[in-house]
Amino acid sequence: MKSYTFEPQRVCSKRIDFSLDEENRLHDVKFFGGCPGNLLAIGKLVEDKDAKEIADVLRGNNCGGRGTSCADQLSIAIDEALKSRTA
Repeated sequence: MKSYTFEPQRVCSKRIDFSLDEENRLHDVKFFGGCPGNLLAIGKLVEDKDAKEIADVLRGNNCGGRGTSCADQLSIAIDEALKSRTA
């Protein structure tokens, strides 16, 4: 299992940590900052799910007209992590 840290942009959350197992399934998704209840729920909902599928679902989610959201930023983080695994 490999761990990743991502610094989101234009959202309340300041950091996202998560792990990907050998099958590219998400584990231990944690947001630092932001809306605690909602972000804790996201972490629980995506646990042990296929990372690409989750990124596809969360991509483009908008919060307060920012053009992004913590969920959208997680999709970007996942995309970057998956890309680094194939590089």
